[in-house]
Amino acid sequence: MAATHGEYRTYLRNTGDLETGQQQRFHPGPSSEPTYRSLLFGTLAVMGLLQVASSVAILLHLTGYLREVGPVRLSCPVLNALKDPAKKGKCKPTPSAHLPIKAKADSVLINWDEVHSTVRNMSYQNGKLFVMVSGLYYVYAKTCFRYYNHGDSIQASVDVSNTQLIQYVFHQSIRQNSNKPAVLMKTGSTMRWDNTSYNMYCAQQGRAIYLDKGDAVFVNVSNAWLLDKEAEGTYFGTIWLWEPELMN
Repeated sequence: MAATHGEYRTYLRNTGDLETGQQQRFHPGPSSEPTYRSLLFGTLAVMGLLQVASSVAILLHLTGYLREVGPVRLSCPVLNALKDPAKKGKCKPTPSAHLPIKAKADSVLINWDEVHSTVRNMSYQNGKLFVMVSGLYYVYAKTCFRYYNHGDSIQASVDVSNTQLIQYVFHQSIRQNSNKPAVLMKTGSTMRWDNTSYNMYCAQQGRAIYLDKGDAVFVNVSNAWLLDKEAEGTYFGTIWLWEPELMN
């Protein structure tokens, strides 16, 4: 009985030592909460800096864009249209010209109708437009050709089955010593028309070119006798685009 009691006491002592060892083994180490908190604060700080940097980048981009576009320069007619009618100022007319065809156009060099034309700060003489203000111009021309046999004995003898209809726009430069003008534009086609029906063909072209004061532009065509006499179909003109100092 005494032996049994001693063994029981030994068992209790061993059990206590085992529990003490386990408590020492699983005793929590130093807390890692401060480390996680520092990492969180660092992440938030980096995100804040990135947000500020992106905002500054967007602001710089918008500022640079607005500076690149700059103020829009409006022409005098546009400014007058935006102003109050009572406060409109007097502006120098922008150089331009628009010439409809003249009723009689029998020559290769087309003559234009001065009566119904619109010419500002330019001059017109014998089918030619002369520049009075140097600058960049847009030159345009349209010529329509048509043929219809009304049974007239004169027209009945004309062969239009292989008709070449060409439009030339010439530039006569005041700087060139030669009087021979340069071809600025050319277009056209060879038409195989029917003598017994109504036939029509239109040629249209335009381009920008720098013209000096004193230069001239004009239009030549082949088979001028076939030109359409309607002003809506055959015309010629120029439009001033830009100031000469901005070209340099």
